[in-house]
Amino acid sequence: MSAPLPEPRGPVSERVLRMLRGDGPSSAPLVSTGDDVLQDEDAQLSLWLLLELHHRGLQGVDPELEWDPQVIGLRRDLEQVHLAALRELVRDRLALVDPDDDLARQIGTLLAQDDGPSVADFLARRADTEQFLDFLRQRSIYHLKESDPHAFVVPRLDGPAKVALAELQYDEFGAGRPAGLHSLLFAQALRACGLDPSYGAYLDGARASTLAVNTTMSIFGLHRRWRGAAMGHLAAFESTSSMPCRRISTGARRLGLPDAVAVYYDEHIEADAVHEQLAIRNICVPLVADEPELREDVLLGVAACLALDALAGREQLALWHAGATEEVAV
Repeated sequence: MSAPLPEPRGPVSERVLRMLRGDGPSSAPLVSTGDDVLQDEDAQLSLWLLLELHHRGLQGVDPELEWDPQVIGLRRDLEQVHLAALRELVRDRLALVDPDDDLARQIGTLLAQDDGPSVADFLARRADTEQFLDFLRQRSIYHLKESDPHAFVVPRLDGPAKVALAELQYDEFGAGRPAGLHSLLFAQALRACGLDPSYGAYLDGARASTLAVNTTMSIFGLHRRWRGAAMGHLAAFESTSSMPCRRISTGARRLGLPDAVAVYYDEHIEADAVHEQLAIRNICVPLVADEPELREDVLLGVAACLALDALAGREQLALWHAGATEEVAV
């Protein structure tokens, strides 16, 4: 199922939507390099829409636009500004890495210095039901797509790294069982909670930080140039998933949410602990051994995953805490 077209959030997304609907030519999006594009809802929604043409498409949009030169040009403009902001965001994190360490130790340094807030701890101990459902709605932007962005990288690798990535993706895509697709399991969790399980249903409510997490994965996955960053991102994602999933599952049970919610997160507790080592030792290490020039890109991907998750987590918790403060004030 394709995602529905959302409402525009500013002049950039308005131009993009007009173009996607076939309402005439559009001039290039005007996104200043001085803007905080990673937290700009207008820019991130625009980029998400243009990238989605390479995933499941958009409802009512001509599939031929996927490779339309004007569309690609608009996407390219936004990607360049996004990537520039991303490099700036992770600059301090990358400075922590000892250039003389081996790659696995360098990745470990970045993971050990992760300073993101623990949304999972809040969900486990303090969140109310509406806050948990808000979390599920935001996460649906990714979880109904799951590991699709990383799958684009399979034909861009060779040897041990390719085999290991295929093995990891096999698990993500149900291990040969359509009923085991992780995206389907998440859709079932949404449905059990009375939420809309259809693809892109909560796009209109997706925050800029949520969209930035997703657009970054797609940019890395869709460009052969960024295959190293895509695999570094995957390594960080898998390395920071298992324990949070355990806490989120605990929170779902504490609140008495339908079993399907905890089942989804339980599925990732053990699997992602295995995937962590698979992604670092069997994908990233042999990839860089074969192509040493990709080391910096792999580390960029690790840092980008951690930094963007931290950004999204801080925004999520700030909104929840503000809501709690307002309720107390009332």
